Amino acid sequence: MNVQLLQTNTQYAFAVIYCRVSSAKQTTRGDGLSSQETRCREFARYKGYQVKHVFKDDMSGSMIDRPGMREMLAFLDRNRAEPHVVIIDDISRLARGLDAHLQLRSAIGAAGGVLQSPSIEFGEDSDSILVENLLASVSQHQRQKNGEQTINRMRARTLNGYWVFQAPVGYRYARTAGHGNLLVRDEPCASILTEALEGFASGRFETQVEVKRFLEAQPDYPKDMPGGLIRNQRVYELLTRVVYAGYIDVRNWDVSLRPGKHEGLISFATFERIQARLKEGAKAPARKDINADFPLRGFILCDDCERPLTACWSKGKTKRYPYYLCSTKGCASYRKSIARADLEGDFEALLHALRPAENLVAVARAMFKDAWDARLAQASQATASIKAKLADLEKQIDQLLDRIVDTANTSVAKAYEQRIAKLQREQAVVAERLAETAKPRRTFEESFELALSFLSNPWKLWAPDSLALKRTVLRLAFSERIAYRRGEGLRTPKIAMPFKALEAFCGGDCKMAHPTGIEPASMLGHLRPQASTKIRGFRA
Repeated sequence: MNVQLLQTNTQYAFAVIYCRVSSAKQTTRGDGLSSQETRCREFARYKGYQVKHVFKDDMSGSMIDRPGMREMLAFLDRNRAEPHVVIIDDISRLARGLDAHLQLRSAIGAAGGVLQSPSIEFGEDSDSILVENLLASVSQHQRQKNGEQTINRMRARTLNGYWVFQAPVGYRYARTAGHGNLLVRDEPCASILTEALEGFASGRFETQVEVKRFLEAQPDYPKDMPGGLIRNQRVYELLTRVVYAGYIDVRNWDVSLRPGKHEGLISFATFERIQARLKEGAKAPARKDINADFPLRGFILCDDCERPLTACWSKGKTKRYPYYLCSTKGCASYRKSIARADLEGDFEALLHALRPAENLVAVARAMFKDAWDARLAQASQATASIKAKLADLEKQIDQLLDRIVDTANTSVAKAYEQRIAKLQREQAVVAERLAETAKPRRTFEESFELALSFLSNPWKLWAPDSLALKRTVLRLAFSERIAYRRGEGLRTPKIAMPFKALEAFCGGDCKMAHPTGIEPASMLGHLRPQASTKIRGFRA
């Protein structure tokens, strides 16, 4: 029988096999390519063909652009002297659409190949062409139907509060009882993102560029550019993705804002603060050259021109020396350097002096505790008020939905939809407040211990060799930049409100002792007498 087949097919003694699956994942999770190859080899033995090569693709791609398809067409073109049969397992393995099928069939013929399959008899007569086109059309319909069903199932799951797309940075999918695949925190990225998002919301990071630099400085955070850099667009996407607040919002599928089944990395109120900050407009980015070598660069002002001091390293005969200096042309102190040790020494002495007396810290702790207890006592009343607010919002949304149904004007309906979207966001914030009011997420100690520790001694936060912490101290401890006069030192600082409040407790007669007073070594250290700063109520 084989001899008879060989005699019948003397024109085509050689064959190549083309196999394809729709994604690379199918090559590891299934046996699609191997199964196709086995069936095609069996067909080749039956026909008496010698298989010269097997070409494979693990992608849907755009027809001829698939790597395996390009290699096969090139192979056929090089071996035109010995025509080859191209064997495919099924018509759908060539293409899943009629136009694509016809284009690939034409390309194979132009390269000198002849298409055959164990599933269909290809021919050039009208009946064979009709059957071939019908099967290609059916394959196309099946692909489109599968796509529609997949999207419908994904949308239905999204309506139920599940994220169905690729897991965002900071999350991963995990099989969870009663939920199936559910987003869960992916540490340490989740904690890094929480710090970045909350830092931008609170003003710790003034601009998106500062968020970008913070993320780039984290070794465990994934980067998307060479050199450990992150695209600016990626930062904006992080700041505007409501999924990080534990919510779902897919407008392309008409899925409005709704609580998600996954745990948020930040609260919805924090997310709303981020959006409000983004709408405030652009701010001047923090200078990139502010680094750990000169943490006070840009914060300390020249006392002559009131412009921020810059800084640099100066090269000496044997080593380099760090200096701060004024770079404002026309200023009396232009290019006159200040040794880093002198300026930063004075500032650190100031921080050491910015320590409230222990009794004031105790008073502040007691006041915070009283306020905390009073807030807990008011929780039940606040809960009732918030519930009433939620009910009112729900009523407004229902009324607007009724109006949308009744109106025939598309512009009016769109305005109602925008109003509903706004009310839903407000509803989410109020619902979050209700959950927080019903039961505090943290104890008093967890909520205020770090703040009290900072108020009792800001130096503790400045001492670590971390530029981010040092910049945080500058923002929290002082309400304005501090001027510095060469040869004299720092001018009287304007301290932040928490320290002002502690200062007010001690009254007008309680002042910090002069550095040259009774215990100079325990007060401002090497801070020169001219630069002494009187801060009432703070211990030396």
